[in-house]
Amino acid sequence: MGKPTAPRALADNEARAHSASIRTSPQKLNLVAASIRGMGVEQALASLTFNTRRVSNDVRKVLQSAIANAENNHQLDVDRLVVAEAFVGKAMVMKRWRARARGRTGKILKPFSNLTIVVREREESK
Repeated sequence: MGKPTAPRALADNEARAHSASIRTSPQKLNLVAASIRGMGVEQALASLTFNTRRVSNDVRKVLQSAIANAENNHQLDVDRLVVAEAFVGKAMVMKRWRARARGRTGKILKPFSNLTIVVREREESK
């Protein structure tokens, strides 16, 4: 006797990949994620490959993972995939300090972010 299987959170034509604790602020990560929303996956990969922001390499890895999940786990056609959703969330913030004048401290915040990318197979156009 085991637990009953939970219903799938996504539709049958969707696949998801998630990355936790990416070492950048959510605001910076969301700029890159917003640039690929709604694109086809090949165009999004090309865009991320030539993007000059440091975090674009991490976003590209998560997108490749979502594509692999769609192909291997859900038998979706890679040529018809589009980036349906790319959303960013806050993770932990490491708090550090730096010595300042007159015995005071300066606060240093080192934020982390979570990234989730959902790819969807586009319907066949008639």
